[in-house]
Amino acid sequence: MSKRYYIWTAGCQMNVADSQRVATALENLGYTMTERPEEADVIVLNTCVVRQSAEDKAYGRLMSLKPLKEKKPDLVINLMGCLVGVRGYERLKKRFPFVDVFSPPSDPGPLLAYLTQDEVKALEAQETQTRFALMDGELPYGLPKPLQGRAVTAYVPVVYGCSHACTFCIIPYRRGPERSRPVGVIVQEIRQLVAQGVKEVTLLGQIVDRYGKDIPDGPNLAQLLRIVHEIEGLERIRFLTSHPNWLDDELLETVAELPKVMPHIEVPVQAGDDEVLRRMKRGYTADDYRRLIHRIREIIPDVAIATDVIVGFPGETEAQFQRTYDLLEELRLDVIHIARYSERPGTVAARKMKDDVPEEEKWRRFRALEQLHERISAEINARYLGQTVEVLFEEKVKGRWKGRTPQNKLVFVESDQDLRGQIRPVYITWTGPWSLIGRLVEEMKPKMSEVSSPLTLAG
Repeated sequence: MSKRYYIWTAGCQMNVADSQRVATALENLGYTMTERPEEADVIVLNTCVVRQSAEDKAYGRLMSLKPLKEKKPDLVINLMGCLVGVRGYERLKKRFPFVDVFSPPSDPGPLLAYLTQDEVKALEAQETQTRFALMDGELPYGLPKPLQGRAVTAYVPVVYGCSHACTFCIIPYRRGPERSRPVGVIVQEIRQLVAQGVKEVTLLGQIVDRYGKDIPDGPNLAQLLRIVHEIEGLERIRFLTSHPNWLDDELLETVAELPKVMPHIEVPVQAGDDEVLRRMKRGYTADDYRRLIHRIREIIPDVAIATDVIVGFPGETEAQFQRTYDLLEELRLDVIHIARYSERPGTVAARKMKDDVPEEEKWRRFRALEQLHERISAEINARYLGQTVEVLFEEKVKGRWKGRTPQNKLVFVESDQDLRGQIRPVYITWTGPWSLIGRLVEEMKPKMSEVSSPLTLAG
């Protein structure tokens, strides 16, 4: 009977990509996946600490494994990701002595060295905690076996870490400085993913627009997109997350020009007040961001734009929050990812600023933006009513096929066909703030009575 592994993943898309790489590496050592941790011989917890709630969840999950370890002493527990970070793990080792292996973000090296009893590599990996991106050139690429032929989309990291250091952000401290992956390595990985059935890839970076800027004479993201665009069998390309200071015309014009690159931009604003932005060390003003959004729409007319916002940043007054609200109402972006400020140890904000916005006020501001987002999103999506859109279908959920438009709009369709991995034209018959419903054009006999608006059909 083969040995089994179980992986728990929290946090961002980068962690999802890292976990898939770990799974593939474990399978190459003869392990098979299980969805039950009590059946596993190896358990990997890939953690996130971007907010206190995520960190608390990671600790809770880790402590839940202690009884299992006591019952099965040979069980290997691997703590991975941002909870471990890149600056050593002695504090965690003392607190959690039942953990066997500690791995920094994006580096399965310590676990693999431990499992293969390579004592030299294990010592090097766990003592230095600096073996960034061991996977490149040393580990196979691709999906874990359960996802091969089933996963339609995949995340591909192109730049690890971050060197920007916004005052609220813990990522540079936990993921280390910016490090771009070689073009050849990225292309090799994507080709392998395509061979395993993937139709769409999303290129990832904490500031993805800075790809290549740490390599002398290296290619930039626009040039990388052109190279990836030539991969045969790949249907769609996305990238995230952008930063207002680095999202330039060359990149936008590349998105507009290349058919496989989707008109979908994620560019966080974080706040709409200049003083708050200054204290966040974002490097731009509200007017700068406003001009950028207008420029994006000018170059890519059919674009969908998503943003991130933090409410309740230290010192944020009601008037300052209102400026954020007003900016978002004015710009009418497709998606707003909203977060309540959470103090992160070691950041500039935690060391030098008082977390002085009461929690109930953070929640009030959060809900105000949430309601604004729902209204604007519903109005934007209503434009698709009665339109035909191209949808890449990913999987069947509760009897309906789920897919996405080029603008990343979620679409549901009922069909008896196997639509996995297919791009099909869909006629939209219902729209809501979070999703659309439609019918395959090839299967329908158009009846205008079937077209419903959000006001006449409950979501």
